[in-house]
Amino acid sequence: MLGTLVNTGTVLVGSTVGVLLKRRFPPRVQEVAMQAVGAVTLLIGLQMGLAADSGRKIIVVLLSLAGGAVLGEALDIQGALDRLGQRLERRFARAGDDQFARAFVTASLLFCVGPMTILGSIQDGLQGDATLLFTKAVLDGIASTALAASLGFGTYFAAGTVLLYQGALTLAAAGVRDLMTPPVVQAVTAAGGLMIACLAVNIWRLATLRVANMLPGLVLAGVLAEALERAAPFF
Repeated sequence: MLGTLVNTGTVLVGSTVGVLLKRRFPPRVQEVAMQAVGAVTLLIGLQMGLAADSGRKIIVVLLSLAGGAVLGEALDIQGALDRLGQRLERRFARAGDDQFARAFVTASLLFCVGPMTILGSIQDGLQGDATLLFTKAVLDGIASTALAASLGFGTYFAAGTVLLYQGALTLAAAGVRDLMTPPVVQAVTAAGGLMIACLAVNIWRLATLRVANMLPGLVLAGVLAEALERAAPFF
């Protein structure tokens, strides 16, 4: 759990710095900072998405994202996150801070979707090696500063998402070790990368993509990749 605790701490520190900087930076500087975060987010997402480097892998990712989106819409994951953010906003946000829910949802997705979260948590849980999560902690600290400077107080509560989600993965790592075969890792990486690329579109406000509803696609990607791997000898 050490890596997760450090990661949670960097998000809190970064959010504090960002909130303090927000008072000093004019809106146009905040906008440019968010554009930069969006650009880096897009780059990371595309790099991860390139893990689908063959026709079969692309089909797996396509089916995973499409199926995951349908399941996510049925479960209304995005709506649940939005409502949670709105409840937190009503309870904790200051007057005039109308971007609380957007900050919470955006930061939570950015910090928790991706192979670094999954693989880093497994590595920390199984081997006690938190190196990968320490690296992620630095990146999340920088991102939380920029997000908090632009969107405000809601990024603080994304630290709770990191603690619960990443911590649960770490504690459950021993049980999923045998499932994380190379094909599964590649499929989850590619699917997560495309979700992060979609998140960049939201950060730039080019569209409102319900990225949270695609999250079941991460599980579907792993399941489909493993099923195809097992079926390969019969084709």
